[in-house]
Formats: sequence, structure tokens, C-alpha cells
Amino acid sequence: MKYVPDATADRQFESDNTVDRVGVDGLLSELDEYAVEQSLQIKEKRDGEEITVTALCVGPEKAVDAVRKALQMGADKGVHVIDDAIAGSDAVATSLVLAEAIKKIGPVDLVVNGMASTDSGMSVVPAMLAERLGLPQVTLASVVETQGDQVRIKRDNEGSTEVIGATLPIVLSVTDQTGEARYPSFKGIMAAKKKPLDTYSLADLGVDASQVGLSAAWTQVEESTARPPRTAGEIVTDEDGSGATALVEFLAGKKFI
Repeated sequence: MKYVPDATADRQFESDNTVDRVGVDGLLSELDEYAVEQSLQIKEKRDGEEITVTALCVGPEKAVDAVRKALQMGADKGVHVIDDAIAGSDAVATSLVLAEAIKKIGPVDLVVNGMASTDSGMSVVPAMLAERLGLPQVTLASVVETQGDQVRIKRDNEGSTEVIGATLPIVLSVTDQTGEARYPSFKGIMAAKKKPLDTYSLADLGVDASQVGLSAAWTQVEESTARPPRTAGEIVTDEDGSGATALVEFLAGKKFI
């Protein structure tokens, strides 16, 4: 899961053109909530089996709130990777840290991701994770069905739908079409306070600081321009019956019609 700046907040870049993730309110990426939901649904459908849903997040100190949200939704365990050296990491470095954290958590049957993050939207981390973990990837699922160690997904393309099957263990990513994510209940919020939440550093994962951060990034923002302030709207009056004509001319001039 990813901790992202709140879209309704005043988002901005730092002086080094990295996203400010400390001085702005953040939350669990909405697209990752669908991944949490599908993980919980898979567990619920296999009632009676010993299944643990672990919520994993890499980010600054406040990113623990994203982990807590997943625990409140119903995840069994949380893991937060925090290290100052990670700041400025791109998707390549992020996938490395996530992969090593997954290996440390232990053998897994299913790694579930959202289709993209709501801040950068690159949609490449699931594929990178699959490569680093040596697992097959099944991505962009709009429907997920499981039976035993078999997973079948539906992927919607423009004008067609693909049905893809795979055998666990796999890396899976789901879209926002898989179903509305649940809201944490009061019972879930209270229960989350007693659930285990581990914190890892890069040293705990065996990742060298030179492999992450802005200096190791394959991609970076070179320049950004602040959004211009909104200007006052133009009022079209209809005192002499010419309002309709003036409105059409305005819309046509802006190429809205």
C-alpha cells in the first residue's frame, strides 16, 4: 500500500522536486483500498483456513496511518518500512524495498497491489515486484475469483474482456472496478489497536542506502510549475435579450462547442 498526499490538500513539491509527504496531510491511496478489500474477501471466502492478511507500506513516519487504516478494515498484521534514506526513491527503488520486506515477512501465497498510486500513477510496481520475487504476475483485475491454489481474473480492455488463470503464488493487482472498499467499523477500529504492527529499517531488510533515494533514482522531476490562481468568472447578462447570443459566442470562443 502507499501513503499519498490528500488530493484535497495543498499538495506541493520540495526544493529538490520530490513530493512533499511530510508537510501535507496524507492518507492510504484510494486505489490501494481496493487491494485491501480483495485480500479480505479472499480470506473470508476461505473461512476455516489459517490465512493472514499483512498490510505493508513504505513511507515516512505518518505513513503508519495508512497501515492502521488497513488494520481497521480487517487486515491481521501491519508492517511499516521507514528510513530517511528512502526519501526521493522512484518505482525501481520502491519495488526493491517492498520485495525485501515481503521476503522478511515470510513465504507468501499472494501479493496484492492496487492498479496504481493516486499521486504518481505509474502502474509499474506490481510488475517490478513480480520480477524481484520471481513470481508470475496477473495484473489489472476487475474481477477476482479463487478456488484452492487457483486464481482467475477478468481484465477489461477497450472493447473486450480477458479471462486469465494462474496458480499461487502470484503477484496480483486489482482495479477500482473490483468492488467498493469497506469502511472501518467501530469494532474494527478498536480491534486494530491490539493487532501487531512491525517497523523495519533498511538495515533490517539488508538494503544498502546507496540503492535507494533520489541519488539512485532512474526517474526524477526536473521542473514543476505551480498551478495559476483561478481568475474571476465572466457574467453574461440578458438585459436586452442578447444573453443567449453572448453565451453561445463565449462558449464557441473557448471551443467548448
